[in-house]
Amino acid sequence: MDEQLFGEKSDRRDFIRRSASLALAFPAAGSWMSSGLKTTGSMETGKSIIGQYGPWAISRQPRIPKLSFRNNEWKDIEAWRNKALTQTEELLAPPESDFTPKVTVVRKYEYDGLSVEELRWQLPYGRPTEAVLLKPANARGKLPGILGLHDHGGNKYFGYRKITQVSDNPHPLMKEHTEHYYEGKAWANEIAKRGYVVLVHDTFTFGSRRVYYEDMLPIPWGEAKTDGQPGGDPEKTENIEAYNRWAGGHEHIMAKSLFCAGTTWPGVFMSEDRIALNILAAREDVDARNLGCGGLSGGGLRTVYLAGLDHRVKCCVCVGFMSTWKDFSLHKSYTHTWMTYTPLLPNYLDFPEILGLRTPLPTMVLNDNEDSLYTLPEMKEADRILSEVFKKAGASDRYQCNFYPGPHKFDLAMQKDAFAWFDKWLKA
Repeated sequence: MDEQLFGEKSDRRDFIRRSASLALAFPAAGSWMSSGLKTTGSMETGKSIIGQYGPWAISRQPRIPKLSFRNNEWKDIEAWRNKALTQTEELLAPPESDFTPKVTVVRKYEYDGLSVEELRWQLPYGRPTEAVLLKPANARGKLPGILGLHDHGGNKYFGYRKITQVSDNPHPLMKEHTEHYYEGKAWANEIAKRGYVVLVHDTFTFGSRRVYYEDMLPIPWGEAKTDGQPGGDPEKTENIEAYNRWAGGHEHIMAKSLFCAGTTWPGVFMSEDRIALNILAAREDVDARNLGCGGLSGGGLRTVYLAGLDHRVKCCVCVGFMSTWKDFSLHKSYTHTWMTYTPLLPNYLDFPEILGLRTPLPTMVLNDNEDSLYTLPEMKEADRILSEVFKKAGASDRYQCNFYPGPHKFDLAMQKDAFAWFDKWLKA
């Protein structure tokens, strides 16, 4: 299956196209590509990606989960939120995040009208985190802060470089990535120019935080042809593509190991993103009362968990990652990364209700009608659920969901709406 998905003979554009078709994940071992399953047909016939087990699996989930604010038993929003946050945090089992590590400024310069700081910090585990901070070059005083959350894209070699540009010569794969998903614009740069301090960091298993093959015990499949190769060039395109094929296949191992260690992938993401938020909030040039976060795809997933559980995030924009547990269970789990799931959480909250934990804080969700990662009916159902939650809280004006034509992306029209949402709530 590796060869089917990321063939050695693929050129760079074909690699990006293939990665885009998966968008978030390299699927676990299996032969779904040859199964002949079509999602549209499955919805029409009642079939599912787990065959006759589909109706049984989905029947195990309550129509309205136990800790949904939609339940009639919940009248007091604070009592509900406290209970739901406690339960969700327990299931996520995140590593400690209530600290701010020492941050080293590696390099500082100006580019494209922006002040750029290349940063580094060390967490209690793994290699150092690398990040970039952007703000207008002529900025004075405190500005609102935004944590830019990079995507997955089937590409773990890169992290913050996916949504930033700090030179006239980005890596060719990142140039194609930006053109494909973001209509040619590094969105973190673009919103920084509007008067924000924007921090973008590599998260767990991406970029500087990726798993290095040289650090591992041997495992029974092909080597990652990068990292630690004597005299090799890890930035060489074919080495990056080889690494990404290997890292995709390694993902199920990491997920199982995290479960055995008593934590979850979303929990680790949330912890690392919280620490980055600590760093952003502690800066003298940032107004910590006006913090936002957002991102596409894997960045949208991270937005769901971070903004849902950390209410220092006053305003958020989740792009290209919103549906229901039903959609994942019956139709689309094969298109998604192991990074998505928190065991047992569906018994307490539907997926959109994780983000709904932040009610009544301003929340925007942007969807693409032809996004192959989800079914359109379940994206609309997720919108209905969040609308109901915000309405019950008396905060309908603080929730907005938009649908756009086209496939999985965060194009200029979507960026325009997202930036206006941030301006409305963080600059008022």
